[in-house]
Amino acid sequence: MAHRLAHARTRRPRHERRGEARLPGVIAILAAIALYVGLPQRLLVAPRYVLPALEMLLLVPLIAVNPKRLTRQTKAFRVLSLTLVLVIAASNLVALGILIHDLVYAGVKDGRALLVAALQVWLTNIIVFGLAYWELDRGGPVMRTQARRADLPLADFRFPQDEDDDAVQEVADGSSATSDWMPVLIDYLYVSVTNSSAFSPTDTMPLSTRAKVMMGVQAIAALVTSLLVIARAVSILH
Repeated sequence: MAHRLAHARTRRPRHERRGEARLPGVIAILAAIALYVGLPQRLLVAPRYVLPALEMLLLVPLIAVNPKRLTRQTKAFRVLSLTLVLVIAASNLVALGILIHDLVYAGVKDGRALLVAALQVWLTNIIVFGLAYWELDRGGPVMRTQARRADLPLADFRFPQDEDDDAVQEVADGSSATSDWMPVLIDYLYVSVTNSSAFSPTDTMPLSTRAKVMMGVQAIAALVTSLLVIARAVSILH
């Protein structure tokens, strides 16, 4: 087992506690901001660039603290990170609420614009919940790479790699127990995509109450977007 563990870690140098790369998180946040800016004005709760400007103000110091890799964390850093995700999530859920209100009460006739707006809200939903899972699970991205497993908070999610150590060797070598595997942003975005598509967990299970609540909210938002908004838009087009 010791030989397999050393071999697996050699094959996977990202587990050398260098910290997770900053760039994917920045790209995801900028994508969410761009999707919000592109929404129709009637779906926005403030002038178009107010919330994006606030989100950029929150993002800049986060990049300054960890410009290349996520290795340093303070209480203020955690508060800023979680506040940024909360602002994006709240603005997107409000946009969804306004979109549904317009459908039910305003008699919106522009089906094509409605389809585009629904897609933007759905994509933002995937990004922001992926970011939320990434920020919260096992203490966040810094804690997951910088702390020993014994010092990590309880996990919010159980990934397949967390229980693959007894599988065939080429699978077991990539497991948490064998290679010290840890999820990164793309893993949480995948969880978010599958939850928004299947409206339920697939290969990754929520463990904590907060994870179940967040996945439930995300699934309901995605279900409403898919079944109510898109279905209505298609009926308008026809």
